[in-house]
Amino acid sequence: MPPVQMNRRRAISQRRACVLIGVDPKTVRRERPPDNPEIREEMHKIAEKRRRFGYRRVGILLERKGMIMNEKKLYRIYREEGLSVRRRRGRKRARGSRTPMPVPLRPNQRWSLDFLSDTFGACRKFRILAVNDDCCRENLALVADTSISGARVARELDALVRIYGKPACIVSDNGTEFTSKAILKWANDNGVEWYYIDPGKP
Repeated sequence: MPPVQMNRRRAISQRRACVLIGVDPKTVRRERPPDNPEIREEMHKIAEKRRRFGYRRVGILLERKGMIMNEKKLYRIYREEGLSVRRRRGRKRARGSRTPMPVPLRPNQRWSLDFLSDTFGACRKFRILAVNDDCCRENLALVADTSISGARVARELDALVRIYGKPACIVSDNGTEFTSKAILKWANDNGVEWYYIDPGKP
């Protein structure tokens, strides 16, 4: 009597099955993450106002709006939206707001900040932070020290706001003190528009 043949179904692993049909196992095991349309939209709003901000600074502004994500995901979305900033030669310079700079018609409408430098005798250098009201040409502050950081500039601005009130906007060059995270946070917290002049255009 011939032996009885029985069909037996043998289970194979998911990885093996994906190899047989030519599918990446990652696409089977993990669902595609949500597209995050609200984050993408907010990124574009920030990029319209801050042309030269990279994904890290955009991430800081998103965190303040309650949109928190890890750095890799932030960078991926930033690249997918075509917001990558083209590298320039030398130091990266912030561009500030794209909206036209207002003409100062009354006091406290526009302040301008700049640094001066000098030396004590032959070697010791110091810097002076100058803050001016562009409408009445009044000098609001001259702060001298051997080193003035972005955090120090923010503290001096807080002191001036207590005396003169809050300006509508501030103009400065692209110095590292004025493009620091401390100044970015100060402008955001106080609702003050910050404009960066183009290099070589005082």
